[in-house]
Amino acid sequence: MGVGAVRGGLTRMFFVAAALAFLSLPSAVIAQEKVVESVKRTVKSRVAPAYPPLAKRMNVVGKVKIEVTITADGRVKDTRIVGGSPVLVTAAIDAVKQWKFEPAAKDTTEIIEFEFKDPSS
Repeated sequence: MGVGAVRGGLTRMFFVAAALAFLSLPSAVIAQEKVVESVKRTVKSRVAPAYPPLAKRMNVVGKVKIEVTITADGRVKDTRIVGGSPVLVTAAIDAVKQWKFEPAAKDTTEIIEFEFKDPSS
């Protein structure tokens, strides 16, 4: 058996193990958010992330951290993923881009954490 065949078999085993781990997670999931660092800007309006259908089918839960740059007039100018499941990050970014903050003298940066979790916990 060649190295490629062994490597391919190990890759398939990894994906099967990952899929089984996802199947054992709770099925109902919600998203909550919080500003992790000290709040420099007050949030005027928030949009909750839409739970991705793929994440729902896979029962993915967890936290997503997004660094946001906020313009002086309170709009989200830029986002950067700090951490989290690739299945959940797009939903968090799409939501936080719609947030509005209080105006300030200059652009600021905040870290916002979204938690996708089982609502019964």
